[in-house]
Amino acid sequence: MLIGKVIGSVVSTRKNENLVGNKFMIVEPLKSFQENRIVAIDNVGAGIGEYVLVAQGSAARIGCGAENSPIDSAIVGIIDDATGLE
Repeated sequence: MLIGKVIGSVVSTRKNENLVGNKFMIVEPLKSFQENRIVAIDNVGAGIGEYVLVAQGSAARIGCGAENSPIDSAIVGIIDDATGLE
């Protein structure tokens, strides 16, 4: 699991049928986790500028209840308060 900041969103009108109805967000992991941006499914209602918890791999699919979907990253929590993030 990693911690990142939501910096934008992605719109995709054509996608795998298992992804219909999901919101896609662009997450920038904090430098202490990694440096590349990722696209993550958001089922918790995160907004741009919020710090979030992101699960990856099979944990992402399980975390958002979509075990049969092609999901590699999912926002599974919004961080309310933390020390030492940046």
